[in-house]
Amino acid sequence: MTFEAYETIAEDSSLEARSRERQALTIGIDRLERLQDGVFSNVDLIESLLYIRKLWTLLIEDLAHPDNGLPDKLRADIISIGLWVIREADRLRETKSNDVVRLVEINRLIRDALQ
Repeated sequence: MTFEAYETIAEDSSLEARSRERQALTIGIDRLERLQDGVFSNVDLIESLLYIRKLWTLLIEDLAHPDNGLPDKLRADIISIGLWVIREADRLRETKSNDVVRLVEINRLIRDALQ
């Protein structure tokens, strides 16, 4: 395999990974928007917040991995955002907050940045 062929495969797999991340964030956003509409059961609330929490935990683990190719500053910034998302999801679950709008907005910003 030539170096150029390897670069193409690596670039394609990176594009596929971003596409999967966008899809996962879109699912999370859809779930959060249902909560935002105000018509949901406790099961919907817990499942939606658990999904967001698990998703961001996976993203943070990937960002923290030494082989992650993003610049250190960007990785640190996204990890900080992810930790905030997890804290806010926990606050919603514990009914210490009812602000789903900010969670939707930040997840939408991150998803859209993955274009």
